[in-house]
Amino acid sequence: MKAYVAECFGTFCLVFLGCASVTAGGFGNLLPLGGLGIAVSFGVAVIAMAYAVGPVSGAHLNPAVTAGVFLAGRMPLKDVVPYMVAQIAGAVIAAAALWGMAKGSDAVAPISRAANGWEGAGLSPMPTAFALEALGTFIFVTVILGVTAKKHRTPLSGMVIGLTLIAIHLCLIPVTGTSVNPARSVGPALFSGAREMNQLWLFIAAPFVGAGVAGIVAKTTLMERT
Repeated sequence: MKAYVAECFGTFCLVFLGCASVTAGGFGNLLPLGGLGIAVSFGVAVIAMAYAVGPVSGAHLNPAVTAGVFLAGRMPLKDVVPYMVAQIAGAVIAAAALWGMAKGSDAVAPISRAANGWEGAGLSPMPTAFALEALGTFIFVTVILGVTAKKHRTPLSGMVIGLTLIAIHLCLIPVTGTSVNPARSVGPALFSGAREMNQLWLFIAAPFVGAGVAGIVAKTTLMERT
């Protein structure tokens, strides 16, 4: 139970701090340069949670990461669904908090500003968005599985994971707003409009595809000597 609570809390912090950089921090109004602030917010949140709750739950903070870890043979099946439920719950609570902060406040943008999508900016067709989200998740999960393998693990593992997430955000923010995390997408979408809900499927499916491939590759090739 402690691990599930840790995942809920860690995902809450990730989504709250990351999305607040858009809604309350105002970086969403400063694109493309503001993308650096958003990327750093998500990356630093992951680093903080990696060290804060990592010893308790592994700090997955992401259903796709949990899927990849399971497929790599690093966690039991019985924990997969509870981890994912806890992560989504944390993300929804964070989005609800940001939604509440925005009500009646001119200083806080609506949570929909932090939702993922591919049509809003008119920059990317759906196949491109799907491919990039899947590829970004594949890279992210592969890095996680690599730096947390027994023979590779160091005190800097959490830092490496966070910096990787920053790099992925810098690449994908102009295209999709960057998800690579179904929970991060579900939370804001539930408090946004029809467009965000209609596009949510991609930000669930693509990360799971990328993470699934990463988990299988890690188990069969990259991590075979760990």
